[in-house]
Amino acid sequence: MKNKKPNISILTLSLGSGGAEKVISLLIKELKNDYSVSLVLFYNVIHFPIPEEVDVITLSKKGVNRPYYLRFFDFLTFLFKYNKLIKQRNINIAVSFLAFPNLMNGIIAILNAKVKTIISERGFPSDNTTNKLSLYISKIFYPIFYNRCDALFSNSTHINQDLKDNFGIKIPMEVIYNPIEIPIKAIQPETLNNNEISMRVVTAGTLNKRKNHIMIIRAFAGIKNSNINLTILGGGELKSYLENEIIKHNLTDKITLGGIVSNVNDYFIKSNCFVLSSFTEGFPNALLEAMAVGLPCISTNCLSGPLELLNENETVKISDGEFIIAKYGLLVNNNDHLGLRNAIVYFRDHPKEREKYSRLSIKRSKEYQIDTIYSIFNQYLQKH
Repeated sequence: MKNKKPNISILTLSLGSGGAEKVISLLIKELKNDYSVSLVLFYNVIHFPIPEEVDVITLSKKGVNRPYYLRFFDFLTFLFKYNKLIKQRNINIAVSFLAFPNLMNGIIAILNAKVKTIISERGFPSDNTTNKLSLYISKIFYPIFYNRCDALFSNSTHINQDLKDNFGIKIPMEVIYNPIEIPIKAIQPETLNNNEISMRVVTAGTLNKRKNHIMIIRAFAGIKNSNINLTILGGGELKSYLENEIIKHNLTDKITLGGIVSNVNDYFIKSNCFVLSSFTEGFPNALLEAMAVGLPCISTNCLSGPLELLNENETVKISDGEFIIAKYGLLVNNNDHLGLRNAIVYFRDHPKEREKYSRLSIKRSKEYQIDTIYSIFNQYLQKH
């Protein structure tokens, strides 16, 4: 008789278009082969495809953009529903992603000792909170409820260290990097080794303060005799502000806001260079996806992710206004538009370096293929 698959639940806010949601969408494609999977969403927002074998349970029909005080009451309702579901479905392993679901899993660990509870932190906790109140709440509740769970995994060594040093997390912590599906189409690196009339730079990410797109605009503003153009993919609250900055710097013929697109790789393939300008990251999916396509990349040396991706986590010191040539791309300091400007011009003026780093990007991204990462993740689930 065939052994019954273990029951596993994946709890998160929604399956919207964010980085954590992308990771979940990739993992459940593999999890369904080894587990009976219940995907539990706080809110009914689904951007990524879900395999038929996965049961989807939404705890609310409302959208995710709810005021904080209403989300608190939602949390209490969701906790009751989720605890009931854990018991009814005889869940063996309860995995959660992001802060609110992680706190809920911590409470489940108190209510139901039979369930193995595993939580996943996806952003740099000290920098990724929305305001001082949020940080204060995190400092109080993370130690109480995170430490009730069996284990924690994140996507960066820096995240785990921050949780240990600044939030008092004592449970076993490991790093499991974000997986990626290697794209069918990729850039031919040799095509980047030519002096084109125009070098096409691309970036992708929500138009918010954390992504710091204004840094790239200011970098472009100072490039003399520019034969470079930029496409910024994504939508968000700062769209109007960035549009005005582009006009103010007389860059309307150089910079395009491409909006939200579903075919990001199509834009990547038509580009010559990718830039990540974030103040902070958990693990930058867009950077990894650009590398998988074969784009030479420039990134801020922000916490966390870029140093791990582009320099195998070996510490670097970057002078103000400069960049460093790392193992798999170029790194600049946070919010240093002069350093970024110099890095962009370097790739413009050195087509052989573009070709070299295109090949290195492809090589590095293969270490994050879904098959490899899922094997690590599955072993992790079985170990704890």
